Amino acid sequence: MYISAMQGQKTYREKFFVNFHLSERVPEGNFYRRLKSSLDLEYLRALTKDYYGIEGQKSIDPVVFFKLMLVGYLENICSDRKIIEQCSLRMDVLYFLGYDIDEPLPWHSTLSRTRKLFGEEVFLDFFRDILRKCVEKGLVNGKTQAVDSAFIKANASMDSLAERELAEKSKKYFDSVTESEDSPSEEKKPSSKGGGDGDYNDRHASKTDPDARLSCKRGKAMALNHLGIISVDSESHIICGATVDYADKRDSQTVESIVGQTIDNLGENGMDVEEVLADTNYSSGEAYKYLAGRNIKACIPVCGSYKARRDGFSYDKEEDCYICGKGVKLAFKGITRLKGRATTGRMYCSNAGDCRGCPLKAQCCKNKNHKRIDHSSDKPYYDEAYERMRTSGGRRKMCLRSATVEPVLGTLLNFRRMKKVYTIGQEQARKQILMAAAAYNLKKLMNAMRFKDVKSAVNAAKAALLEGISALDRFGLLKYKIPAMI
Repeated sequence: MYISAMQGQKTYREKFFVNFHLSERVPEGNFYRRLKSSLDLEYLRALTKDYYGIEGQKSIDPVVFFKLMLVGYLENICSDRKIIEQCSLRMDVLYFLGYDIDEPLPWHSTLSRTRKLFGEEVFLDFFRDILRKCVEKGLVNGKTQAVDSAFIKANASMDSLAERELAEKSKKYFDSVTESEDSPSEEKKPSSKGGGDGDYNDRHASKTDPDARLSCKRGKAMALNHLGIISVDSESHIICGATVDYADKRDSQTVESIVGQTIDNLGENGMDVEEVLADTNYSSGEAYKYLAGRNIKACIPVCGSYKARRDGFSYDKEEDCYICGKGVKLAFKGITRLKGRATTGRMYCSNAGDCRGCPLKAQCCKNKNHKRIDHSSDKPYYDEAYERMRTSGGRRKMCLRSATVEPVLGTLLNFRRMKKVYTIGQEQARKQILMAAAAYNLKKLMNAMRFKDVKSAVNAAKAALLEGISALDRFGLLKYKIPAMI
């Protein structure tokens, strides 16, 4: 006969006094416990000292602020109020923050005010510190960088669009005429990207967030967005650069900003960027020229409108002319503006007399009495990229790019609260993408450190086992096939 145990019943009674230690309740292998022992943020107090005065009430500890921000991005919590609420319910997070269970956390509005208080350079230094830790652990190679961008929803609705003020239009026109070096006119009047109406963005702006731009992906509805751009190390998928630009800019117009920041970030760690991988949207003469000036190999396929070859014509680099199949030369005539593009081109024309008796004139010259060919002023850079990407190595680089930066970008958008920014302005958006990238890198760093600890333990156990086997071997006790356990 089977007799079961007595049924238990749990009764809850609150105690006035409890002998409780938070550190004893958090497991040794907990992520936030390991993060607390590995992450030293004491330098942030000296870094943010100039943002505070010497009088008034004490504000939130900068170290606590950045830890709260990290929790928000690691847990994909978009609301400051929810961050405080979730942290107050998690013993492991309280231990990471340095708070006991009976200590009240900072008010949620303090997070928003502190985020606005600190300059962008503080968040960039924080991102660089995490990147430096990744470099020290050998996670970053740095030589090959994959670049890509994605739209990030702005904190503004379509109903907030209104016509720009006349004074703003006048200032923009004045800046464009005088070509002022500190004028944002060239940045605020870019070509449309992804189906966005560039002319409409020139005439209208959001009253809520003037830095947001009307844009969309193909087949999607128009929305007010920012353009988030990242640069990812191809070897370990560590983010080496992150920034935000106007959403109606072409990707090719952002190469200098993202690659320049990446060069600075890695330069602080003694690393150089040798090649950049990007898709066709980043193809432009300016982008190729910038990368060539930095001695960086551009693995970027040329845009579809570029023609590397002209049917029936060959290009002579030495004489700088085109030669048709009949031997007629099309000489260089001058610089022209390429149709539908903001860049300049070189114009080559034949003489009317050379084409007069040609049997192919009607087909070649159409309704003109001479043949004209235009090509980009940056043709040497386009040709170099075209030939490079036609090789098997170039095709492998494109596969590497898609397997590197696209998963990272998807992780930031879906799991690191970067699908939408909940702040106003481009500067605040840059702070958010830097924090999201830092949280992503930190998670990769902690996983790598844990894997190394497990691997070292396995290697130690294996070494001990081999030592034991060698001892048994001396006594001739290997008949039990112990080597099969290795």
